[in-house]
Formats: sequence, C-alpha cells, structure tokens
Amino acid sequence: MGGLGLEEMGDLSALLAGPEASVQGGGPLALEMALIDEDPHQPRTKDNPGFSEHSLEELAASILLRGVKTPISVRENPEAEGRYIINHGARRFRGSQRAGLATIPGFIDNDYNEADQVVENLQRNELTAREVADFIGRELAKGMKKGDIARAISKSPAFISQHVTLLDLPEPLAQVFNTGRVRDVTVVNELMTAYKKTPQDVTAWLGDANQEITRGSVKLLREFLDVKNQPQPAPGAAPASPAAAAKTAAPVAATPAKPGKAAAADALRNAVVHVLHNNRPARLMLERRPAKQGVAWLKYNDDGQEIEAGLKSVTLVALLEGQA
Repeated sequence: MGGLGLEEMGDLSALLAGPEASVQGGGPLALEMALIDEDPHQPRTKDNPGFSEHSLEELAASILLRGVKTPISVRENPEAEGRYIINHGARRFRGSQRAGLATIPGFIDNDYNEADQVVENLQRNELTAREVADFIGRELAKGMKKGDIARAISKSPAFISQHVTLLDLPEPLAQVFNTGRVRDVTVVNELMTAYKKTPQDVTAWLGDANQEITRGSVKLLREFLDVKNQPQPAPGAAPASPAAAAKTAAPVAATPAKPGKAAAADALRNAVVHVLHNNRPARLMLERRPAKQGVAWLKYNDDGQEIEAGLKSVTLVALLEGQA
C-alpha cells in the first residue's frame, strides 16, 4: 500500500498553515473557525427553518461523515484585524462548530454586501417572506427607492411591493402571518385588499382557527364580500326590469366576457359558505336565486329551514372550496 508522497504532503501543509494559506490551483482557504464571526445583519433570522436545532444537528452529522463540500464565503472584518465576517455559509459554519471542526474551507470576498446575501439566499429559497420584508424595510430606511431595491436583488417591483405590505399589517393579519397560518405573500396581499374594504368581516373570518387560508378560500371570501356589500337600491325606487333583476340577483355569474370570470363564478357556486343568521348556523344556498339584490337564501343547519334573508344581517363564518 503506497504512502503519501512529497506533493501530497505539501498540499496538506498548505491546508494546515492557517487562514491565509491557499490550496494549490486557486482552491479554497482553510479558515480557522476561531477567527470567523457571523454577520450581525445576516438576512436569515434565528426562526428560519434552516437554523432549527434539528436541521443543524443533521448538518453536523453530515459534516462529520463527509466534511464541508461547499466552501463558505467571508470578508475581512474592518473592525478586527485578522478576523473574518461570513458573507454566505452561516449554516455550514454552525454545523461545523457542532461537528467540532477547527477549520472550514472558504474564500475571501471583500466585495460583498447585504444585497448579495439576500440574492444568494433567494436563489436557494432559504429566506422566509418575513426576512425578505425586513431586508427591504432596512433598505427603504436608508433612503433606497423600491425600484433600486428590485434591481439590486434581481426581483420585480411587484415582488418588492408585495413584501412591503408585510411591514405594516393590521393586527388580525399580522397574527395569522406571524403564527404561520399563512405564509404565501400573495394570499396576505389579497387579504389586505379585502380587509381595507370590510375589516370586520375579514377579522371575523380569520377568527375561526379552523378556517383554512389558501388562495382559493381567500378568493371566495372576496367574491362573497363583494356580493354582500353591493349597494342596495334606495327605498321607493322603481323596481328593476326582469333582465336587470336577473343580472343583479346573481352578480357572480355575470356576463361571460372572460373565461376567468366564468371560472370564478363556478368556483363560488360550488363553494360551501357557512354563515350565522340570528345566532343560528346556516349555509348560503348559492344555487337558488334571490328575489332581489342584497338578499340570499339560507338553509339552517339545525332544522333545515330555508329562508330568504338580507346579506347585511349575515355573518360569514367559513368558505370551503367545493367540487366543480
């Protein structure tokens, strides 16, 4: 069995020589773990799933078995000569700490900023919506424009605007977002749009802990609230023509000008809409046309009685997507 030759010993000595040593051929440095500090502005927070105890323990076990396969990136610490700040690779650094490593492979890149960290983590899908929003908030506080932030992290202006919404959510929306009941930024923005129009209805809907919050259910919620809050004709006004009455009685099934609208109408008709009326649980009978605008047919859950009631006296409890 052959031993190590002089060339191999030379390569090993370079690895062990310290943080300034480099593997031949432009490879990564062997950075001393004790000289590396984490970035205080690391975009991922302690609540990020990648920083959970379980995730880091798994990573440490992998590092013990196979080593660190992807070098980390660091920059020189301007406030502490001879020390380094992590640009990217905080998880690998923490995993290596747990694995008891004395050195970690890495590259020094002094031309690195917080936007670069965000871009790299976004590309790996390692940032939560809250972490992205917090970064955008810090950049806005520095005086950066939304368009400049979008260009810096290679995202669209709409992406920036959606995440800015997360910075100032009303309490009911903040609660469901912060507790993880909803993580989809698009859903949060849809809820925000509905909340601005009818905050009490949306708050009541979110108050049901069993209510599933999805793009589909929020879409149905908005369609229901649009129907419920349509202005009613003034008292004493002349009755509408049969054609107009038919049109206003079923507003969600309006003219099929666009396939999307027809699909939305079908979705609402197939939904199961749970409501309260006179403190009694009921369901909206969406397939039954009401006599006039602003009313709907209800079926009580307790005795099956069917009545026609004003929508303003109905409290929405839950929307469940039905089968088409």
